[in-house]
Amino acid sequence: MFSKTWTRTSTAASWDPIAALREALADADAVVIGAGAGLSASAGLIYSGQRFRRYFGDFQAKYGIRDMYSGGFYPFESPEESWAWWSRQIMVNRYTKAPKPVYADLLDLVEGKDYFVLTTNVDHQFQLAGFDKRRLFYTQGDYGLWQCSQPCHQETYDNEETVRKMFAEQRDMRVPRELVPHCPRCGRPMTMNLRCDDTFVQDAGWYAAARRYEDFLRRHRGMRVLFLELGVGGNTPVIIKYPFWKMTLENRKAVYACVNQEVSGVPEEIRKRSICITADIGRTLDRLRGRRTGGPDLPAASALSEPGD
Repeated sequence: MFSKTWTRTSTAASWDPIAALREALADADAVVIGAGAGLSASAGLIYSGQRFRRYFGDFQAKYGIRDMYSGGFYPFESPEESWAWWSRQIMVNRYTKAPKPVYADLLDLVEGKDYFVLTTNVDHQFQLAGFDKRRLFYTQGDYGLWQCSQPCHQETYDNEETVRKMFAEQRDMRVPRELVPHCPRCGRPMTMNLRCDDTFVQDAGWYAAARRYEDFLRRHRGMRVLFLELGVGGNTPVIIKYPFWKMTLENRKAVYACVNQEVSGVPEEIRKRSICITADIGRTLDRLRGRRTGGPDLPAASALSEPGD
């Protein structure tokens, strides 16, 4: 569908990608936000370094685990120890607001617009920031849900009450045995509702959110839509990035925008309707909202299209 020629970063000093994105937001009939891990990282939900050591220093000392992501796959010695790990990870990433107000700033930008959020993040920071939950589609699961590890049925279970008990009552890197969750139907161990293999449960809530997203796209077909991609990496481009490119190509009134710390490219076919900014998302949102930020300015030539192209 797309040619293999990707556009390069512009060097025109007069081209202001922030102004272009601000204008695209103002003109849009609808905004579709595509959010990846980079958005939560910008909000301070860092899975390594000092924040990791603060909450998991004992696990690092015992097992040499270096970050929260890899720890989720570690074969711990017992279910009690495994759930000590997971209850901490869930508490600090799902039931605690991100340290920085990046999600709230994003809501401030799109509030009053017709918007929808498609995300691969599983931390539900959108809801904690006040986004309308009926405008959210979490495709890859939710730290706040458990499922049967088999799974013997296609349902998920809210874990907040038990996770808070696990977090408060664990000792020596173990939770009390009576808090270890088991499937209410078959008795097998429960596991996280995260898409990591073909046992992932897409429950009724998942399908309802998918239908709302499809309906949103259908209702705005052919209208001025801004596809705003934030912090999406290269691990799962088929969920957000490639569909956003395709829908931008098919709708001549649409604009594609990408904000990411890493350099991005877009297909030549949509270059004239694309804006890519290589910078921190939080600082970019600050500038979009008219706030000055410390540190060096965002590069003025971070956009991939220019006036008059």
